[in-house]
Amino acid sequence: MVFPSPIKSAPYAIEGQWIDYNGHFNMAYYNVLFDRDSDVALDLVGLGPAYVEKTGNSYFTLEAHVSYLRELAVTDQVTIATQILDFDSKRVHYVQTMRHATEDWIACVNEIMIMHVDLGLKKSSPFPADVLEKIRIAHEAHKSLLVPLQVGHKIGIPRKA
Repeated sequence: MVFPSPIKSAPYAIEGQWIDYNGHFNMAYYNVLFDRDSDVALDLVGLGPAYVEKTGNSYFTLEAHVSYLRELAVTDQVTIATQILDFDSKRVHYVQTMRHATEDWIACVNEIMIMHVDLGLKKSSPFPADVLEKIRIAHEAHKSLLVPLQVGHKIGIPRKA
């Protein structure tokens, strides 16, 4: 299986109702686009809506770290690239980079940790072997990609000693 490296989206439009009183793309809606794109990207490893319906399993977000780097306006379109950074039997750590669709500058970076969950039990559970293998293949395809500088940053106000 050949896996896209990174997984790249088609362009997304910024919707008018997503513009805030400052005249730019509101921070909450960056997450709407990241969430929509996660569904598309993770479907490639077998974790899409059909998987949930068929198995009664899904994934939940454990943690997200969003870095807003540049403003977007209603006239902008963006693309999102998804890169799998790491995984184990129950979790996937990945990053999404949102870029201006025509000018290619980075607008936002979203680092995420998800966990596979048995929806009936509401407990974590291991990925099935076929899904885990696709995750492994994707991770292998993404290992040589540059990792955005924002990955792994902690939030805080630096203080001089």
